[in-house]
Amino acid sequence: MAEEVDYYTMKFFRRLKKNRMNFNLNNKSFKSKENAETGEVGEGTIFHYFQEENIIWAFYEGGKIVRGQIIGKVVSKSAFEISYQHINLQGKIKTGICHTNLSTLPNGKIQLNEKWKWTCDDFSEGESILVEIANK
Repeated sequence: MAEEVDYYTMKFFRRLKKNRMNFNLNNKSFKSKENAETGEVGEGTIFHYFQEENIIWAFYEGGKIVRGQIIGKVVSKSAFEISYQHINLQGKIKTGICHTNLSTLPNGKIQLNEKWKWTCDDFSEGESILVEIANK
């Protein structure tokens, strides 16, 4: 059994090395710059990201969102994929998936360019942009 664990652990770390990212979102905050009409994230929504190796998670709230959570993984040197869920002001639980490409703005801040899809309700898709802000 110990040999199996070691094999799978080694396989996991080889994948980590292969997908070594050029970014670190740990302890960074973001706000919405723009979003599709069918999205619920807006100007008042703030995201707090964390990252350990290729695992990414975040919490978000504000605007139409009471509380939200994100979990995801790095998929390339400048991209990650997530699943998200939140409760909106109407008390409804909303879920979705998202592919995010990162870019760096002239001021050195990170911009998240998102292509997302609801996995509930109308299953609509959209694009949004989040920009890094100073932590409060």
